[in-house]
Amino acid sequence: MSTLAEDILAFIGRSGYKPLKPKNLAKKIGVTKKRLTAFEEALDALEESGAIRRSSSGRVQPKTAAGLIAGVMRRTNSGAGYVVPHEPRPANIQGDIYVDQRDISDAFSGDEVLVRLTGRRRSGGQRCGAVVDVVERATNTFVGTYFEEAGAGWVEIDGTNFNEPIWVGDPGARGAQDGDKVVIEMLRFPSAHVPGEAVLTKVLGARGEPGVDTQTIIYEYGLPDEFPEDVLSEARLEAENFSPDDLGDREDLTKKTIVTIDPADARDFDDAISLERTDNGHWLLGVHIADVAHFVQPGSILDREAEKRGNSVYLPTQVLPMLPEVISNGLASLQEKKVRFTKSAFIEFTEDGTPVHTRFARTAIQVTKRFAYEQVLPVVREPERFKGKVSAKVRKLLADMYELAMTLRARRFRRGALELDMPEIELEFDKDGRVSGAHESVHDESHQMIEEFMLAANVAVATKMADMDWPFLRRVHGSPTPMKLKAFSEFAAGLGYKMKTAESRSELQKVLAEAKGEPEEYAISYALLRSLKRAEYSPAELGHYALAEDHYCHFTSPIRRYPDLIIHRMMDAIISGNVTYAGPGIEGLTKLGLHCSTTERRADSAERELTQMKLLHYLESRIGDELDAIITGVERFGIFCRGTELPAEGLVHISTLAGNEIFDFDRASHSLVGRRSGETYRLGDRVRVSVAHVDVDRRELDMKLVKRLPHTGRRRKAAGPRGTSSRKGGKPSGDGRKDRSDKGPKRSARKKRSRRRR
Repeated sequence: MSTLAEDILAFIGRSGYKPLKPKNLAKKIGVTKKRLTAFEEALDALEESGAIRRSSSGRVQPKTAAGLIAGVMRRTNSGAGYVVPHEPRPANIQGDIYVDQRDISDAFSGDEVLVRLTGRRRSGGQRCGAVVDVVERATNTFVGTYFEEAGAGWVEIDGTNFNEPIWVGDPGARGAQDGDKVVIEMLRFPSAHVPGEAVLTKVLGARGEPGVDTQTIIYEYGLPDEFPEDVLSEARLEAENFSPDDLGDREDLTKKTIVTIDPADARDFDDAISLERTDNGHWLLGVHIADVAHFVQPGSILDREAEKRGNSVYLPTQVLPMLPEVISNGLASLQEKKVRFTKSAFIEFTEDGTPVHTRFARTAIQVTKRFAYEQVLPVVREPERFKGKVSAKVRKLLADMYELAMTLRARRFRRGALELDMPEIELEFDKDGRVSGAHESVHDESHQMIEEFMLAANVAVATKMADMDWPFLRRVHGSPTPMKLKAFSEFAAGLGYKMKTAESRSELQKVLAEAKGEPEEYAISYALLRSLKRAEYSPAELGHYALAEDHYCHFTSPIRRYPDLIIHRMMDAIISGNVTYAGPGIEGLTKLGLHCSTTERRADSAERELTQMKLLHYLESRIGDELDAIITGVERFGIFCRGTELPAEGLVHISTLAGNEIFDFDRASHSLVGRRSGETYRLGDRVRVSVAHVDVDRRELDMKLVKRLPHTGRRRKAAGPRGTSSRKGGKPSGDGRKDRSDKGPKRSARKKRSRRRR
């Protein structure tokens, strides 16, 4: 073992060692810049041998001691919790480990902990454990509401993790007033016997004031907000050095007919389309993506900041971009009539949509015409009406784009792609950023046109890299487990939708198609979505289950996703034939994929949380208001319902459902079933509920069931008390929107939010 490896093990083996990032660990050990490479190699070797491990945040941790199990804590409202063991799990642990409140110490949700199994088991055989140590905190920063009592300052932390307020010292710290939202840094986490202690670090403002809720989420999730000055300076320098007239060796496409199709209020544009017929009657599709890699060099200050952020974050009234706006809204924005640098994927398709040849190039384009989504279909359907307004070349281009896109779409579904038709709701805001209403977003063929072309480009790039046997950062979506599919098959059968084989993709398509427009549509979609794994970034060759593709990556949005930027750099090497940048390698890609998957989940969670907060603020003064909803979750203690027009989600507790009726929880069918009445509340059912109680700080909404809504679709013939039946017919496969298991190609609504919030 090298001296460096011994130094690392000795340092992290010290009593009281808290996991450090590699750079900080190197400083602690006294590693010089010249030895950083050797230090990283020593870390990699130790990790490969199992002598150390790295947490999801990249911190270096010692090997787990014998008899202890490492995992992530998930606290419940009762004060107890569950530990989700790290993979690979010990052979004797099948599920999560239950930790009673008296054994949980001061661990909280998200913390990485070590547990020791106890001799106890819960009903069903679940193992129980006790927390031995908190290895790494999920965060030390929390947001809450400040108040003063007994001559001291206290903070009620938002959410349900902390049942007691946290002491923050003398009254009026940092000028905080009663009711202000504040940020605290935890000095001592509370436990069953020791109260918590924190220091107040920032006052966000009075609770309920415009913008305070957004700042609350930014601090709560540790989201990067303002760019450091050195990052902004480097972006400005790139702007100063950019010369649209100096194309260098780029292919000049500035005379080509090229269009962008984006939301009406878009401010930046990262993709554009050209389409021609070849002499042999084939289609030649050009997908032109902003060449962000031209402005963001590997290892630069801009690059390091973009990697740290991982992706842009789209909050309901604000966007936190991955790159400074001088690049994302300027240099790399494919604006109409402006020369911009791009990377282009040229894909040749036969008449039936079969790809037969691809070519990639560094290009320069000048967008001929910018379209909003709403403008496209009228031109396609009534081209003559737009004579004099839209040129003949552009009218023909849109018509051709529509024809090819629908061909590609039909072919994709014939190959087994899945699509869950989940409604997407867009909130409406007043000038102060408060929710004033909501509506279901339109998702028509104009959106599908762009989605199909982005999908085609992503597949083409991934296939090229796979053919070259290059390791690259894929967008993977692993196949669901047979057990999950079997459970879904049984659930669908309970609703009258029978599958011959649970693992058949065509059978899944058939169920989705038959349920389209029926009362059970949402139940089927929700249940299938819960059966699927989550898409993520990884170099592993797992394929993409929902898209039915063996090779898939993200290439089309380097402005807002760091994985796309990495792919663009690798494409530079392929295009030039000069492998100056071959990517980070398998190990580096694995770490980067984990990091970007984590930042993506963080962004999604933050967006959902802030949306819920704004909706709760909206509903605070509307106690008693009624709204139509869909049952989105069923638990032993009640049903979760989500509004269909206003997408607030709340709980209808089982005690409020029906007088003295006793309900049994049927996990397989996601149902609560009344013992005497047979009354059943099932995932996906439509109901009408009223707003009963709102607690914004705890992010809780209690609802009361008003009535079950009648079926509005074609009724199926019931075959039993649980509603089982058989049915025939249905709509063609492929009807509906993109599968939400992967948000990559589906970029229209997200992109719209980013434009509006800037």
